[in-house]
Amino acid sequence: MTELLCGRDCTIAETATVGSGEFDEPTRIGKEATIREGSIVYGNVTIGDGFTTGHDVLVREGSTIGDNVLVGTKTVIDGQTTIGSDVSLQTGVYVPTETTIGDNVFVGPGVVMTNDEYPVRTEHELDGPTIERGASIGANATLLPGVTIGENAFVAAGALVTSDVPRDSLAVGSPARIETLPEPLEGANQLA
Repeated sequence: MTELLCGRDCTIAETATVGSGEFDEPTRIGKEATIREGSIVYGNVTIGDGFTTGHDVLVREGSTIGDNVLVGTKTVIDGQTTIGSDVSLQTGVYVPTETTIGDNVFVGPGVVMTNDEYPVRTEHELDGPTIERGASIGANATLLPGVTIGENAFVAAGALVTSDVPRDSLAVGSPARIETLPEPLEGANQLA
């Protein structure tokens, strides 16, 4: 087990595993964290204040997570991932290695992000998506490797995003097409 450094007022369920594996770097968790039953947080993970999980969450080694992040039940965050502050990952989200998520981002339930353009067919570098500050991703959307979701952009539920989504725009459909962001969707997320 890797060393655990946890701030004040942390609640870690008895059936959660924090510091899983043997790593040189400890697991660091800020104050007022809640890690629920069945969740596993590996070693060499850094998490800010106000972190909250649902049940059966997995956070792999090498991940860095900011303050006030909610990770929903059965969400997987693979290693070497960076997540900003004031982020909400709903139930059943998959975040692959080499993904970057900015501050004030909402990711709806069942969203799948990918990082391997040709799974098991060729050897090449993994390239996860980048989700910039203030973006929202609707339920069951799929983001293909290397795409960037621009600042304050909105990806509709069920969209298949195959190319970059410009800031302040809407991606809708399969494959996703870019449209003007409707007025009700303009502005920042209300997560902070």
